[in-house]
Amino acid sequence: MFSNDSINLSLLKQRAFNLRWATVEDGVIPLTAADPDFPCAPEIAEAICSYSKDRYFSYAHPEGLPEFKESVANYFQRKRNVPVSPAFTFPVDSAAYGIYLTCKAFLKTGDEAIIFDPVDFLFRYSIEAVGATAISFSIPPGSFDVDFQHLEKQITKNTKMICLCNPLNPTGKVFTKQELLQFGNIACKHNLTILSDEIWSDIVFEPNVFTSIASLNQDIRNKTVTITGFSKSYGLAGLRIGAVIAHNESDFIRLMNASLHNSTVHGANILSQIAATTALTKCEYWLDDFLVHLTKMRNIMVSELNSIPNFECIAPQGCYVAFTNIKATQKTSQQIQDILLNEAKVLVVPGLKQWFGDGADGYIRTSFATSEEIISDAIARIKKVML
Repeated sequence: MFSNDSINLSLLKQRAFNLRWATVEDGVIPLTAADPDFPCAPEIAEAICSYSKDRYFSYAHPEGLPEFKESVANYFQRKRNVPVSPAFTFPVDSAAYGIYLTCKAFLKTGDEAIIFDPVDFLFRYSIEAVGATAISFSIPPGSFDVDFQHLEKQITKNTKMICLCNPLNPTGKVFTKQELLQFGNIACKHNLTILSDEIWSDIVFEPNVFTSIASLNQDIRNKTVTITGFSKSYGLAGLRIGAVIAHNESDFIRLMNASLHNSTVHGANILSQIAATTALTKCEYWLDDFLVHLTKMRNIMVSELNSIPNFECIAPQGCYVAFTNIKATQKTSQQIQDILLNEAKVLVVPGLKQWFGDGADGYIRTSFATSEEIISDAIARIKKVML
């Protein structure tokens, strides 16, 4: 399922946007947006076709299809040890919107929310879009200690939220249970909402283990809004489907009111809910095989990047992106991106503030959710230029 033969490059060049195959010149390999090059599990396409053949696309319930809500709740109960009520679970048109929605529901102008540094730009964007201020908190890559004393010093009377991205894009850090307990206890102590983005939670490499912060205890769970999606695990980015999970009724009502779902101004489309439900109920085998493939690709990518002079890459504990320190090249992230694009015909994501925050300065990010052949070709091109 994850061989080079299963990748249809001609279709990707027509359909894969967001800095990927459809947006680069012929001959360029894009190791950019975290979106698999592989087709989704066949059961997902079959489920969409089966639903569509009856030719009825009526309005769904604003809180989501019952089967979608139940599949998400069952998944979290079975795989994450989190007691989730289907009634407090609802679909959104992407995990990205789930992040924005949670900020909209729990923040107002003048509030502050703590975000990690580096981290995906969507956190800062969502916080600032609702008039609040994002406060950066440095998280070192790998297994280096998190400075929780410094975290508490950054909390003021205006702080209302901690934004947790676990596993952490772009570094691939997977937080330990003890680290999450400290985050949770600090949030409870200071009465902060925990926005827990868990879209990457299925992509974790052994021996690392993912823990959902809402699984720790009831006090922490009641402070948490959990967000997940299906683009990273099942290749459904274009279907734009995610889920928001409240862990108490008052938070659920607050989120639903902010979502505009009840007015039909906003909502998740029905076919996407069918696809996500099928992924969770019938496609775990596909995800298991994908993770086996990704583990091999991670090992190749990290080993090869570290063989390049002045490149240093800590193996990601989760996510299928490699975050490489290129400071020893004496060139900026943007300069390295330009060199690799223009001379190697390989497109990478530079560690710019606009993408990941100040903590990404001096790094580049490369996705390895593709075939071994494509990775090997890209690495060979990079080495030819950088050696």
